[in-house]
Amino acid sequence: MTLKKRLTTVLLLACAAAGIFALSRAGLLHRADETEGEQEIQDTLFGHRETLYLWYTDEALTDYLNSVAVSYNEYQQDARVIPVYTSGSEYLETINQASLQSEEVPDLYIVGNDSLEKAYLAGLASEIRLSAGSAGMEQYFPETALHAVTYHEKQIAYPFYFETSSFLYNKTYLEEWARAQIEAEMDIAAAEAAEAALAQNGAEPEEAGGSEEGEDASAGSGEETESADGVDETMTGPDENAVAARVEETLPKTIDDILSFADVYDAPEQVEAIFKWDVSDIFYNYFFVGNYIDVGGRAGDRDDSINIYNENAIRCMRVYQDLNQFFSIDTEEISYADILQDFIDGKILYTIVTTDALAKIEAAKENGEFQYEYGTSLIPDVNGQLESRSLSVTQCVVVNGYSMHKDMANAFAQYLACQNAYNLYDRTGKIPVLTGVKFANRNAEAFIREYEKSIPNPKMIETSNYWVEMEIAFARIWEGEDANAELKALSEKIMTQVKGEAYTEEYIDMPEENDDEELSEQEQTGEESEDTSGE
Repeated sequence: MTLKKRLTTVLLLACAAAGIFALSRAGLLHRADETEGEQEIQDTLFGHRETLYLWYTDEALTDYLNSVAVSYNEYQQDARVIPVYTSGSEYLETINQASLQSEEVPDLYIVGNDSLEKAYLAGLASEIRLSAGSAGMEQYFPETALHAVTYHEKQIAYPFYFETSSFLYNKTYLEEWARAQIEAEMDIAAAEAAEAALAQNGAEPEEAGGSEEGEDASAGSGEETESADGVDETMTGPDENAVAARVEETLPKTIDDILSFADVYDAPEQVEAIFKWDVSDIFYNYFFVGNYIDVGGRAGDRDDSINIYNENAIRCMRVYQDLNQFFSIDTEEISYADILQDFIDGKILYTIVTTDALAKIEAAKENGEFQYEYGTSLIPDVNGQLESRSLSVTQCVVVNGYSMHKDMANAFAQYLACQNAYNLYDRTGKIPVLTGVKFANRNAEAFIREYEKSIPNPKMIETSNYWVEMEIAFARIWEGEDANAELKALSEKIMTQVKGEAYTEEYIDMPEENDDEELSEQEQTGEESEDTSGE
């Protein structure tokens, strides 16, 4: 029994003892047997309620879950909920053991969607059922979340909150750059307008430069100087709406856009990197190939739907490898925590982050450690032909198949995920999966959009080491190993695990990028020739 449970037990016993004493004095308790007396007090205070135990592993949820449990205990008269914080790496094994051996069976628990197959096959997950009169699951959650909690066409959990990656940028730097660009364009436009006015009055620019006639002509021409954005800037600096629009235009849509911007951006002295991210962690890298690799199908539960080794995946990994020439990030020295701190210190313009970055940046702003404005957006595509797609993990509320109160547990799980997630972010920093939630920090919205297009972590037990192996492949490719060979080897290893026998991929003979371009030109020329001959 954990210290927290011991303290809870002591508190309940103390309350029960006090209640027994008070009721005895009042003449309401007439039996001498202590156990029967305690049970009578329990019945009087809780009305024969069943107790549901909710297990979780993230301590950041403690206060929030306790408050939801209290509100549910007031709302629901049939059951009371006790959240139980549980640490340890063997979470499902501990739940299984407690389900078989403990009197306090965890009736429901919170776990990542990638563990759902293991939980279901062990009997630790039940198919969920919305209460009568409730809208369908698709009314509460986006499609990505429904895939995340689906196993062989059954929804075996309620989506609760998620983790994915998004693009983070220093908004202050981009606004300063946009303002400088617009001012330069205004100066050019003003000079051109002045020359045009002088030419219209038949005077040479050098003769009319300081004359009153030139000034009068310029003033009386009736022409207004406009910025390139079409905003009247005759007497003032750039309009802030024009600056905001230019920043929006500047945000990269592809990785190529980042490289192009790096060529023209005059970075402030303190900026050490235009774009820097944790290339050692698959969570911040996976967007490069996420749109072209399939591990388990939409729900991540089909062993007949695996496609790791293909042409587009190879092309994506070649682009990834080429970036090492521009950014020279050492996989042995880099860490996500250091990168996020560098961003807070104003040393990085662009980076890739997970949802935890928002709370850390806001805390730094409150402490005066972050002196800038920032923004988030969708992660750029790999290039104009290859799209990006991030990885996501959905934390779910699962009803334990061993619970003696599955219907009651299901009702609370629905209450927690579908009705009481609106202030989850404000209380915990976790972004709920529930649709329609409003956020004071609008930067959370980019993570939601990224999650909606993301690929959920697969559930299959046979592919549980896929992420470790993929991370190794990314590291080797970044350091210069052949992308084709690495993806082929990775696919063969995963397919061998899934099929239970040796598996060999047919080699994909792909030319280098320059050869691809030449081939494309040849194909285009050939098509034109065919069209001509056809005529």
